[in-house]
Order: sequence, then structure tokens, then C-alpha cells
Amino acid sequence: MKKNKRALFAGLLAAGTMLSGLVGMAPTAQAAEQACNNYSSSTSRCVNTQLVIDGTSHSVDWYLPNSTASALMVLNHGFTRGCGHLRGTSKAIAEKGVMVLCVNGDMTAGNPELASDLGDLMTARTFAPPAGKALPSRYIVGGHSAGGHFASALGARLDANGYGNLAGAVLFDPVAAGGFTANLQAISDGGNRQVLAVTARPSLTNSFNNAHEALIGLANPYVGLQLVWEKYTLGVPVGGSCHIDVEGENTDIIGIAGAGCSANSTQTARLRDFGSTWAKDLATGTRTAAYYCTDAAVVSTCGAKVKDLVDRSLPLAAPIR
Repeated sequence: MKKNKRALFAGLLAAGTMLSGLVGMAPTAQAAEQACNNYSSSTSRCVNTQLVIDGTSHSVDWYLPNSTASALMVLNHGFTRGCGHLRGTSKAIAEKGVMVLCVNGDMTAGNPELASDLGDLMTARTFAPPAGKALPSRYIVGGHSAGGHFASALGARLDANGYGNLAGAVLFDPVAAGGFTANLQAISDGGNRQVLAVTARPSLTNSFNNAHEALIGLANPYVGLQLVWEKYTLGVPVGGSCHIDVEGENTDIIGIAGAGCSANSTQTARLRDFGSTWAKDLATGTRTAAYYCTDAAVVSTCGAKVKDLVDRSLPLAAPIR
């Protein structure tokens, strides 16, 4: 059955690639730990190695804080993308003290089978980070695009398994597939866990914000921000948001062609600021008030960082509501 499912995923991947004009490249297997290409940080390191998930070896990237990590966040890439495309965003999170894991793999429809298998492995805690680092007990799920659906399925699996130290989710312009709403509801647990997202303007690539309905339907009073404009010049909006803003300087011509736009450096910086702060808060059980609203429908309840974008006569962003 599993082989048949994988064959189906492979067929869907090929069809989706033809439709979008993108070409997905399978990651090269690495037999041993090695440093990630072009990674530089004084407070963290990136290591590529292999992780066996349900009997299959996967190339994975680990982002390891120099200090003891406060949590493990799984942050997965989108459809036809790879972990290297999230390097800058993963670095921003790791530099806040959160260990990051990304699995290179087929993200067609969020690959719920792989998400479930990884969830079982994480529940059993029968794996270890490289470089002698301890595996944190607290988990956060996250992802971009189809990787956002993968994150939702992973979080739902951890919840179904009764894993008691799931902190919540941080998603970047997620694209929903079947079961997304139920997955987010499981992660949220009636608003007891945070589910947060930074999204871009509606486009074909993000299925016209098809994840918003599930986010808005949660019991959580605040689920994040939609970035809209970079700035206004003489009252004219300049520089919109793009589906690949999370990739930033790590994107490539395939990502740009697929998204139909280039990553905006200002939006990338905003996204990483919010995403890394939320991840740190989930990891440590704190709340940096500037990055939240008490009630997304009432701007006056929002913190300073949110207000700076939304509480304007010409707003640059909007709470997801």
C-alpha cells in the first residue's frame, strides 16, 4: 500500500510540475554529517545529514544553536523546493535559540504520509540531532506553501499520538490540501495552542490564500498577518508581497518563475522577524506583546510591531481575520 501511495505521489508531482512549468530536483543523498553550503552564523551552525523515517533514509538539514536549544521546530520547504531555499529563514529562527529540522522530500499535497511517519518518529523520540546535541522535548511545526500543509499533518499526528509537548505552529504562506482544517483544529486544541501564519497577497501560487478560511475558523483570537505592500510613495503602493518571500536570498529562477514574482527583501525581513519571534515565544512559553493582537478584529488591541504595519491610513498589512 505504501509503495502504491508513493507511486501516486510521484505521478502527481510529475503532473504538477508540467502544469506549473517547474522542474523538481531530488536532493542528493549525503552519507555523513557535513556543513551546509554558504551558511554563516556566529550563534548557530547548519549540518546536512541523513535521517531514517519509517525505513527510508532522507537528506535533512539541521540548524543547531550554539547554546542549548529551547525547542525543535520542523520547518519544511514547499512543492518542488528544497531545504536550502529556507536557509535564511531557518537561520533567523536558530539564532533565536530554536533548533530547526528540514526534511528534503516530495511535498506534493503536503505529503501527509511522510508527515505521519515523521510524527511517529518524533513521538517515539528514537532519533538524535547531529554534533552531539540533545533532542529538545518541546516541538513546533512549521512550513512554507505545501510544506505548510505538511506541518499541519505533522502537528495533527503528534496531537493524535498524545505527545504532550507540542507548542503550536508557525506557517509561511501555507497552501492547504485535504484535511488542512481538521489538522489546524487539532493543533490549536480549541485555542490552547498558538497557530500563527504570515501570508502573501492572493495568487495562483498560494491558491488564492486557500489556507485563510481554516486559519480564521480557529478559536485563536489572533492567527497572524497578511503582508500586502512594501511601502507607499506619494500615496502609491510600491513593492507587493510574494509567495517566495520566505525564501528571500535563497530562492532561484525556478522559484521566481513558479511564483510569478521575486522575493521582496523588505517583506522577507518582516516575515523573518515575526516568524522567528513567534517561534521563540512558542519554544519558551513567553509572549512578545508587540507581535500579537488580543483580538485580530480590533486594531487597538494589537502590539507595536503589528500596529506599525496595519494601523495606518494606508496600511501595509492586515491581520488575518
